[in-house]
Amino acid sequence: MMLLKGFDGLWYRYLFRFILLFSYIIPISLRVNLDMGKMVYSWMIQKDKEIPGTVVRSTTIPEELGRLVFLLSDKTGTLTKNEMVFKKLHLGTVAYGSDSFDEVASHLKTAYAPPPPSSSSDQSPAKLALPKMRRTIVTRVQEAVRALALCHNVTPVYEDDSICLENMVSDGTDSAELDQDCKQSFVYQASSPDEVALVAWTESVGLALIHRDLTSMKLRTAHKQYLNYTVLQIFPFTSETKRMGIIVKEENTGDIIFFMKGADVVMSSIVQYNDWLDEECGNMAREGLRTLVVAKKVLTEEQYADFEARYNQAKVSIHDRTAKVAAVIESLERDMELLCLTGVEDKLQDNVRPALELLRNAGIKIWMLTGDKLETAISIAKSSRLVARNQQIHVFQNALSRTEVHLELNSFRRKNDSVLIIKGESLELCLKFYPKEFMELACQCPAVVCCRCSPTQKAEVVRLIQSQNGKRTCAVGDGGNDVSMIQAADVGIGIVGKEGKQASLAADFSVTQFSHIAHLILVHGRYSYKRSAALSQFVIHRGLIISTMQAFFSAVFYFASVALYPGF
Repeated sequence: MMLLKGFDGLWYRYLFRFILLFSYIIPISLRVNLDMGKMVYSWMIQKDKEIPGTVVRSTTIPEELGRLVFLLSDKTGTLTKNEMVFKKLHLGTVAYGSDSFDEVASHLKTAYAPPPPSSSSDQSPAKLALPKMRRTIVTRVQEAVRALALCHNVTPVYEDDSICLENMVSDGTDSAELDQDCKQSFVYQASSPDEVALVAWTESVGLALIHRDLTSMKLRTAHKQYLNYTVLQIFPFTSETKRMGIIVKEENTGDIIFFMKGADVVMSSIVQYNDWLDEECGNMAREGLRTLVVAKKVLTEEQYADFEARYNQAKVSIHDRTAKVAAVIESLERDMELLCLTGVEDKLQDNVRPALELLRNAGIKIWMLTGDKLETAISIAKSSRLVARNQQIHVFQNALSRTEVHLELNSFRRKNDSVLIIKGESLELCLKFYPKEFMELACQCPAVVCCRCSPTQKAEVVRLIQSQNGKRTCAVGDGGNDVSMIQAADVGIGIVGKEGKQASLAADFSVTQFSHIAHLILVHGRYSYKRSAALSQFVIHRGLIISTMQAFFSAVFYFASVALYPGF
């Protein structure tokens, strides 16, 4: 305009006026309009009756739901209900399924049958009358169930704690009042649903946990006997150790026992040699059961005193305290007696299969990252239809060196249309030596299942997909071990589950079940993306149109710097 008008007179004044008149060409209001639109999208998501209970914790990225390419999901509590049901107990030579738990209850009644007053023997007459083989099975069942009833962090919570706790500490533990008071309803509380399922099962077969505090535990048998234990030490479960342990002292006999339970990958090197653990773990995992290995070790007073001294010294160490404490505990975890193998079932959530099929048909690639065994992960992937019926499965073989990883990647390069199944150990080597090559192949797969994954590996996988592929990622989880993955993804979705609200609070969106994610992404994500695009085009074109009209108006009136819309 200034070139056509000419630079005569007070030209700089006209230049400034034209800059103001044509400032509408810059969409300065675009940011405000988009933010207001995103707030409306978030409000519509929370008010949608198709996905009740959905909470939008970040109102700045609803349109990102419509740009997702990769969906990375946890398994337990995300695809499954996290409602554990005890299904199987294996003792090595004998296994008990859900249809034979009555035999376990019968063995426990025999084991804890009270001796007659005149008997001075430690064993009940029912035990003495049994054949030797039957007596061995009864003892093994008793030890296994007792270990499950003691090795945990479960606490029974009564409706009226005052009555029960008062009677717990009284001396008359065999009185009828205690039985009557403790029959009131109570619930088991714990950080893990697995432990609640185990303790609830021990109660159903006749060995109930009725009291627990920081220093003691009390069990009740089917014959209304009360077994008192003093808690000496407890080693909680962590994602790194994959096991937990407890040292208790039986008050009646004075025996000090170290119980431990954990994943088979770590427990197999801790327990004494056996020829059935690995095989049975695989069999249970193929049935879709979550497995736990339970073991024990009897300690003498001298052994425990020596351990306690070294343990306390390690806890007050200034340098490398965590490593020293772990080393002291590991010194105790040697040659433990294998007691049993447990199998717990975790059923799929409702409508998981159609939700996964919808997402897959929409072009979203789904990865399942879980800490479970390989066989369990494959079973859940098939039952949830994450792996289609006509798809082949390629299991990435265990690699121990860089050369083996390279050979396995070359082998998989010819099968990139198969579903990839990889363990955490092999995944760690792939991410260490060949991250680019691995991601290039994995991103071409229709689905990927990573088992035995640590929380750190989950987050690292998300970051590698973003850096190597540049596509939008979404992470879905329900527990504290999924927080790092959720925060690393472009969009984080937390499911309110039984493991707390850590994932839900850390995520951008919170839902109540996995099936809602399909509606959230395919409906609200798509609409939000299209609406934001239309709104952006409207704001930009509006400025262009107003500026064009202003240019024609100024040209008609001899390039006068007068506004077309006064006061606009």
